Amino acid sequence: MAHPLHWPSKYFFYPIGNTSAICLTRDIEPRTSASILLLGCGDPRNVLYTIYCERATVPRGLDFTCCDFDPGVLARNVLLFTLLIDKKPPGTIWNIFFHMYLDEESNAMLVSQCWMLAELARSHATWRESVYGAVIKMCTEQTLDELRRYWILYAEMQSLPSSRFQVLASTFKTHCSSVLSMSTTNMGPARSAGPFMPKAFELSKEIHRKYWKTGTIITEPKKLAAATVLNPTFVYSRGENACCVHYGTDPTTPFHLAAAYGNAKRSPTAADIIKAAMAQFGVWCSAFQTLISSSDARPVIRFFWGDAAAACHCILSYHLSHKIELRIPVAQWKTQTIQLSRDEYTTSRAPSQFDVIETSNLVDHIGLLNIIIAATPLLASPSSVLYTESLVYRGEDATRELHQLLFSDITTFALLVGLCPVDYLTGFTSRSNTHEVMAYEVFKGNAPQYQQVITWRTPSSAEMLSSSWTFDGRQLGTFLYDLYHAMFEHEDSRTFFRKNWDKDSDNFLRAVGSSNLDHYTRESFVLLLKLVKSRLGMKDEAWTEVMDWFFGIHSADHSMPMDRNNSHDLWIHLHRHGLYTVSYYHHTSLRNGRFSSWATVPVLIRVILVVPRERLTAVGSIRDIGTPPMNCVVTGKWTNNIFSSVHVAFGRVIPLGSPASPQVRFEEDSHGWKGSSPLVASFIMPSALLTRLEDPSNLHVCLCFRSTAASTPQLFPTLGPTLSIYDVPLMDSSRVHILPEAPLPSPIQPPSSIYNTARNLFSEIGESSTSSVEFDDDCEFVRFMTVRISVKNRSAVSLLQSGTNPEITQLSPHVMRVSLGTCKQDVGFPFPVLGSQAKLRLARKSLYIEVVVPPSHGLKPDGMRLNRFPIVRASGDGHPLLYPWNIHRVNFSVLPAFNIQLKAMRKWLKIHFGSTFSTTELSLIKKTSVPEADAFTFVKENVYTLFERATATADGPPARVFSLVDPETNNSDSIILVNSVRFDLPCHTFVCDAFFVPLTKEVIGRHEQAFNLLVRPSGLVPLGARNGAITVWKKLIPAFVERCRSQWEHGPNCEYVAQGRTPLSEEMEETPICSCGSGKDVDGMQKDPLWRVFAPYATRVAISPFFAVTYLEKIGRDPEAHRCALCRGKGKPKLQQCTGCKKIKYCSRECQAQDWKAHKAKCKV
Repeated sequence: MAHPLHWPSKYFFYPIGNTSAICLTRDIEPRTSASILLLGCGDPRNVLYTIYCERATVPRGLDFTCCDFDPGVLARNVLLFTLLIDKKPPGTIWNIFFHMYLDEESNAMLVSQCWMLAELARSHATWRESVYGAVIKMCTEQTLDELRRYWILYAEMQSLPSSRFQVLASTFKTHCSSVLSMSTTNMGPARSAGPFMPKAFELSKEIHRKYWKTGTIITEPKKLAAATVLNPTFVYSRGENACCVHYGTDPTTPFHLAAAYGNAKRSPTAADIIKAAMAQFGVWCSAFQTLISSSDARPVIRFFWGDAAAACHCILSYHLSHKIELRIPVAQWKTQTIQLSRDEYTTSRAPSQFDVIETSNLVDHIGLLNIIIAATPLLASPSSVLYTESLVYRGEDATRELHQLLFSDITTFALLVGLCPVDYLTGFTSRSNTHEVMAYEVFKGNAPQYQQVITWRTPSSAEMLSSSWTFDGRQLGTFLYDLYHAMFEHEDSRTFFRKNWDKDSDNFLRAVGSSNLDHYTRESFVLLLKLVKSRLGMKDEAWTEVMDWFFGIHSADHSMPMDRNNSHDLWIHLHRHGLYTVSYYHHTSLRNGRFSSWATVPVLIRVILVVPRERLTAVGSIRDIGTPPMNCVVTGKWTNNIFSSVHVAFGRVIPLGSPASPQVRFEEDSHGWKGSSPLVASFIMPSALLTRLEDPSNLHVCLCFRSTAASTPQLFPTLGPTLSIYDVPLMDSSRVHILPEAPLPSPIQPPSSIYNTARNLFSEIGESSTSSVEFDDDCEFVRFMTVRISVKNRSAVSLLQSGTNPEITQLSPHVMRVSLGTCKQDVGFPFPVLGSQAKLRLARKSLYIEVVVPPSHGLKPDGMRLNRFPIVRASGDGHPLLYPWNIHRVNFSVLPAFNIQLKAMRKWLKIHFGSTFSTTELSLIKKTSVPEADAFTFVKENVYTLFERATATADGPPARVFSLVDPETNNSDSIILVNSVRFDLPCHTFVCDAFFVPLTKEVIGRHEQAFNLLVRPSGLVPLGARNGAITVWKKLIPAFVERCRSQWEHGPNCEYVAQGRTPLSEEMEETPICSCGSGKDVDGMQKDPLWRVFAPYATRVAISPFFAVTYLEKIGRDPEAHRCALCRGKGKPKLQQCTGCKKIKYCSRECQAQDWKAHKAKCKV
């Protein structure tokens, strides 16, 4: 298992979402069909809201695959969708889904619906043939069976024997009382108010307390008194008892509450907020009902019961091998293996690659690396998008945690896996989380949550650029070892306390408390290596060089003593996944001990340990045990080997086969923790450890807790120094079963690169090699990327040999152009580059030119600063398909208008718009002269002014007419007419619904009188675009057009296509946008007689603020952080440079001498 096994002392059930709904299609092309995977899907808010947002666009196919490991979540979701399909009363549907206590009528409908669903779910055939089968589909054989079990539980709960029901009811009531007694701040409902989050805290607290006190948010006394029946859908979950509902659960959290607060003419009441939430639920459901009645674009919603990583593994395996029966357990504590539905996948072709993958806040539960490892191979194309979200932070500063979550430099990590945070590349985001920053500061760094949403894309997908790249084997091996070290160094107590002891008490206690929240095993790291090898397309020989150097450092590094106990855990998974086999495993295992009757002894075996239930009962009695990680350990007189990829379930092991060929059958105890069967633990280990190092009779197999700063003080008094739950001799065949481990299947390898759409580039000089990536001297950051051009063109050869020097310029974020005479060669790189620092290496005899350039990102010059707002262009059905790459799309028809007459709201707007600037940007604005590279800051200043004046946040009446002015010439070539300011609800900000009118000579000449009236000084607000901001605006306007385009399409004669560029021009008095949208979707201009004149020339735009990226900062190198090139140590007493190359450093003469053989070839003596 890629995620550690944890003691399940407390499980939380999330029947209702803990964040507000998002539109899942906001960053993809709006016309073509979309396949969407939701991992840890939770409630159906995102599916419903996405369908609601799509209602005004051209209908397209939407195929959702909703995966969750809690069957209770999926059973509730299907129940809701079937009630909607049946068009049951909206109020009753709300009660059933959101209230913990129901009236008799709602309960009767719930019970009736569940019995009907259970009957239809008797088989997959009956489900498919039902009225729901065309829309709601089951991905696996187990999913429908498990959901049917839950529907029967729901239907039968009120009919349970009185004693059993009273226990459930009493337990649930006690749980509600305990939630009411908690002092924890529930941030979810307030977060749903977005920019008005601080204003919403008190009212959210009131609604939350009412909900947990009454089980409903009903405001009418008579209806509230009638809600007395316990809702079974809140009782049954994976937690197997009635007190698992998360304490933050609140029916208002999934909805967008900014308008309820921001448009309130008086202070809103609880009833106002509840009414707003219910109204949104009503229109979302209505949009779903409308769409499913459409024969053209009926959505499909699939359900997949299983752990997120396991589900991804199964889907990928099917995509590569087309096998539907896989030996992958549904989830931890279960032994059922996933079997994909033959009808859905083989016959109906359910998607196995996805345009969008949404992962909820699984980062908090299974770790960011595990999500990237599992999800990345399932992305369908370079334009696909992955969303990650975190709510819980573990470091000292929540706003800077991304680097820590990746255990490495972001640029380098992106080059390894082929995905990068979009806002890291561009230096801004169109989604606001400034309310999170303010709350974090209000709580003085002790906020219970901090939401961070990140959009991941292929770095060069903005240019649809085909590219490949390579790494030096030694450098890559060093980088990967450092990443490995960072992932597991906390296992050593000395390292943990050294890194955390000098922190203030709050941060030290946070570090101790989070020490049990470990997300990674050695298998996690191996799966990351597997992804890297596949992404880089590395051949086995090159990969072996990487791993040889990795293990060279591993042998020399003595800074992690505990890592030696985990070496075999790493080695077995490298061998099992076909990545590397250490020499130790090349020796044949002896046929003695438990292998004495085996014909052959394989390298890997599976050990099954049967743990008596009474040993678990003893552990469960330990007070406040928490959720410490668990391992299996094989120990003897001289050996102690830890294995962290452990799978457990309750049940009975039945031996089969013979001593020469052992087998077992497992019968799972469906009652789990409430049953009587023992716990069965299973793990993989090398057979050699049981035969070659010690007499097998000396060995013991143990299930124990991992020692952490949090677990050891708690468990030591009861379990002793080994923290052992159960320990048994290896030779006890009644408690320890040993089986040969079958090798993993070898499916067809996935493509080595996700770039498959080439852009037209000049290639007149010769042949370009793949990009070679070079690290800095410490192998921590990418220093350069290099492409070699082998000069083939006769004219170019002659010029190069005659001494002519090539010239180099940067064309775009990823492309450099080399010019030699009249010959041009465009060189693409897999990551945005800092072209102003590019260098050329010339070999006039060997006839090659090397382009050497460092990578860029949002804080550096060049790179995406050359085009911060790229428009992705694809082709389809004769019409070009365009959409913004990094600015989310909006649908004006579903965004409520902000009431700009409410003066009381202006202080909140001022805070919100003011918070768009970083500290650095604020300092730039105050300067009179700054580099043109910072022009984007002044565009943000213009946007701030536009919103300030349009909302009357500044003095004076609301302004509606704005012009873009070049301060140097006082010239203006365009105007912006603001029709309204709307709430951008899912992204917690605002957006201007406006019209862009180019001031061409034709427009002014035909309508001079109307133009003079339109731009009269009393009504016109000039936006002074200083320091080159006009050029940035010209690039930005096309993105503002494309993000709200829904009523028109680009024609086959579109100027973007004809000229092959977007924008069309960056020059003053030349329009940057095509004419396809002129005069279309401009109904908002018809109300104003003056505006109506210019409607035929206007194009609708969506203008919104841009926000600084909180985690994006310059990281200075601590001189003390340099490390030895061999053992990665920090010096004895300090590091010494190699006297030859003066680049790499060593901690001692011994390390330098040991490394000389490998370093000699590269040392420039």
